Amino acid sequence: RYERSGVLHGMLRVRGFTQDDSHIFCTPEQMESEINGILDLIDALMKTFGYTYKAYLATRPEKYIGSIEEWDQATEALKNAAKSRGLECEIDEGGGAFYAPKIDIKLYDAIGREWQGPTVQVDLNLPNRFDVNFIGDDNQRHRVVMIHRAVLGSMERFVGGLIEHYAGAFPLWLAPIQAVILPIADRHYEHADKVAAALKEMGMRVKVDTRSETINYRIREAQVEQVPYMCVIGDKELAADGAALRHRREGDLGILNLNDMKVKFKEEIDSKA
Repeated sequence: RYERSGVLHGMLRVRGFTQDDSHIFCTPEQMESEINGILDLIDALMKTFGYTYKAYLATRPEKYIGSIEEWDQATEALKNAAKSRGLECEIDEGGGAFYAPKIDIKLYDAIGREWQGPTVQVDLNLPNRFDVNFIGDDNQRHRVVMIHRAVLGSMERFVGGLIEHYAGAFPLWLAPIQAVILPIADRHYEHADKVAAALKEMGMRVKVDTRSETINYRIREAQVEQVPYMCVIGDKELAADGAALRHRREGDLGILNLNDMKVKFKEEIDSKA
């Protein structure tokens, strides 16, 4: 959409965005459980990524399609689903799409501003317009319910909010580079490659820094880049078949052999801490 230049805001408000939009076709009896399933997924993802949020129930606007009965039925389904899970929704009067009411999830950014994120819309109108039906237990045709859902919302906005939220210091599981291997001298390069290969084999994103700068310079640079872990390799670490582990915040963690290091990283990644 062609936003005016004055309202563009980094990755949070852009002119072109990608949305993880999808549609669920279900029976009227399945409607509430499907909405709850979507809200379960949204809640799990927001908690995993560290977002806090507020929910809004957006109701029928002045200009709409479909009957008032259909709108009331769809709105009631959203209300019941939210109530059954204890999700408090502030009413956004007239804030629904022209074809359906919705639950909007507003994500809080690092300074407390709200941004539109996930959304769940119950649409009883488009199935009528496109004549979408299912065959029921009575062997008759019945109109489906269409649920629009975006779990992350705008991908650009979601990532932009994450960068601000973590101030670039992503947790280990999310960091673009999870560990940097720092051999001190040429004779440590082979072992550095071995450590890197072992970590890559378990799915980690690592790099080996063999530049000629001093080890302190390379450690400093990795910390400025917010790399979670630095694995320093010298003679002692080579003899121990491991590396001296350094965390960007906690500092030196001592020498760990390769197996212990892999266990530590795996536990931290799996916990999404």
